Amino acid sequence: MNVLVLGGTGVISRAIVNLLLEKEHTVTVFNRGSRTISFSGPVQQISGDRQDRADFESRMRQQSFDAVIDMICFNEVDARSTIAAFKDNTGQIVVCSSVAAYKRPYNSVPTVESAESLYDDPTFTYAFDKAQVERYLQEEIHSQQLPITIIRPSLTYGPGAANIGVLRQNFGIVDRIRNQKPLVMFGDGSTPWSFTFAPDLARAFVGVLGNPQTYGQAYHACSEERCRWEDLYLEFGNVLGVKPNIIHIPSELLVAANPELFSHLYFEKTFVGLFDNSKIRSVVPDFVCDISLHDGIKMMVEWFELEANQVDPEKDVMEDRLVELYAGWKSQMQAFSVGT
Repeated sequence: MNVLVLGGTGVISRAIVNLLLEKEHTVTVFNRGSRTISFSGPVQQISGDRQDRADFESRMRQQSFDAVIDMICFNEVDARSTIAAFKDNTGQIVVCSSVAAYKRPYNSVPTVESAESLYDDPTFTYAFDKAQVERYLQEEIHSQQLPITIIRPSLTYGPGAANIGVLRQNFGIVDRIRNQKPLVMFGDGSTPWSFTFAPDLARAFVGVLGNPQTYGQAYHACSEERCRWEDLYLEFGNVLGVKPNIIHIPSELLVAANPELFSHLYFEKTFVGLFDNSKIRSVVPDFVCDISLHDGIKMMVEWFELEANQVDPEKDVMEDRLVELYAGWKSQMQAFSVGT
């Protein structure tokens, strides 16, 4: 198949491109061209800015593809632009949404698609915008019978990731563990979760291509290995051979300290993150996430060491400050206990 990937340099999209090449598809990527990625085979590059709607849509209408995978659709305006660009010249449009688009609390655990509704609170912008994308796409599916497939990943890591950890501190996790500096965990760290890794997730995106059964459908595609949030840091410690020092701060206090950084914890990740893959497996029978948390974290540490061994100084200082606040609060609580 002749496949266009909008994006191509992100965590998930670079894994998709490599799997497409492995499956011997012809691959084109559209992005700004500001980052050079080494893929496993030849990839055609179209450089541009999708935010320049008129230019993007005009250029894309001059192309023809068997399938388009849109990995950079973050709001309804993006979705409308994608449909305008590809509805008449593409065999299938696959759009990356997110499990964040589900309304919380969930109606089912493990979560199944048919039991859930879409997020409706604009306070958490990312989730609300992804839900608005899906509402618009469903309207287009029903009104025009367009061949659209929606994939909803959960939290996904892989080479290129910039979203690892409670503070999304990435290599900072490794640095703090090695230097025996405390790591902040939200809540008591016991929230059940399944951490997904990009090479596994790519199978879902590639697997739905060219399958009419998937048109008009939405699927989540996530690891089913059951972990706890605290296991993320414990596994980093196992890989590094150093036991991490973890402190626990309620998510509502973290979001009060920095709403932009911690909203994803308070509005999304305090809820159980376990998902049933029966629906995606009904159309992609070989979809399975077989990268364990241990193997995935080992992969991430190796990538950090090779390419991304940089500590974010602002986040490092912020984590130190949160640790100090926690220590002061704990001391006051202990004094309160003695006083009573």
